[in-house]
Amino acid sequence: MSPPIFGVVGWKNSGKTTLMGNLIHEFTNRGFSISVIKHAHEKFEIDHPGRDSFRMREAGARQVMLSSPRRFALMRELGDLPELTLDELLPYAGSCDLVLVEGYKREAYPKIEIRREGAASREALSAEFPEVVAIASDRPEDETEPLPVFHIDAIERIVDFIITTLGLKRP
Repeated sequence: MSPPIFGVVGWKNSGKTTLMGNLIHEFTNRGFSISVIKHAHEKFEIDHPGRDSFRMREAGARQVMLSSPRRFALMRELGDLPELTLDELLPYAGSCDLVLVEGYKREAYPKIEIRREGAASREALSAEFPEVVAIASDRPEDETEPLPVFHIDAIERIVDFIITTLGLKRP
């Protein structure tokens, strides 16, 4: 059985990663084990020239796995294959109490939309994506939303909302 999923979506520079980090911290302080899936831009790179794994991929390896006593990492070159869907990525999340997702706004799973002054757009994503179940905002005008609205710094309240929304059992 797959763990429950909850996500954070928002425009560029809205603070998605900051909110994710705060949520992860609060959930783990409460004893939950968390896995994260983050959607990245097309040309992201976690490997760098000069590293053994980079040289192996450059030589043509389709997949490189790095393993140590503390962690492992898997890098797979997709080539001309399409990007994996969220459903295809979920099995890699491993055993956990909750998968937090950053991005994948078009995928069908519950999510909170973050709105912040200075974001790339002021357009509401909740109007286009019905899976948005709440708003995290620093803008007073968002308080008139029909969805639950939390201040972006109200992390404990947001985590309580996620726990209730997903019906999570406290560890």
